[in-house]
Amino acid sequence: MKITKVYTRRGDKGMTDLVGGVRISKTDIRLEAYGTVDELNSHLGLLAAMMAESADDGNTMAAMRDEIIHIQNNLFNVCSHLATDQSQTPLYPSANVPAGEIELLEKAIDSMNAQLPGPQGFILPGGTVLASQTHVCRTVCRRAERHIIALSENATIGPEILQYINRLSDYLFILAKIINFNMGQSEIIWQNACK
Repeated sequence: MKITKVYTRRGDKGMTDLVGGVRISKTDIRLEAYGTVDELNSHLGLLAAMMAESADDGNTMAAMRDEIIHIQNNLFNVCSHLATDQSQTPLYPSANVPAGEIELLEKAIDSMNAQLPGPQGFILPGGTVLASQTHVCRTVCRRAERHIIALSENATIGPEILQYINRLSDYLFILAKIINFNMGQSEIIWQNACK
């Protein structure tokens, strides 16, 4: 799809359009919520690009990259949901997380977790560059979740949206661990300096 005009000048005074044309301030919590999901999607795009450039003998990284791109598509649905004020505009079907997506995340989490060694204590975000970027995605996901919760206190948000984002942060935590594990990188264990 060719974009014929990038700028409209409609947002020059700090207002923007929601789905359906409702105008609101760019400082509104609704924009903070879906803007943070968009930020997460960009970080996931960087992670997917990094995975594409990573050496992978058994196609494990390619499968992980495919999962990330699948998640990015779902996050477009989440943004559309959050950008719809349901008190004024009905949701489009594309503004919902497709059925079964939360279960797919849970299945992936369980599968990765089964491959990992037992608990080692609290870990510091880091290890390989790929795992570190995954932790960045996880923390942005948690921030998005907080903004969505704040929005849900005064607006209608489908419960599956919060469930998906909450499960996604769990997925990203385990994904960072499995990336380090598969690349032979030990986790960095938190050392309590107060002992």
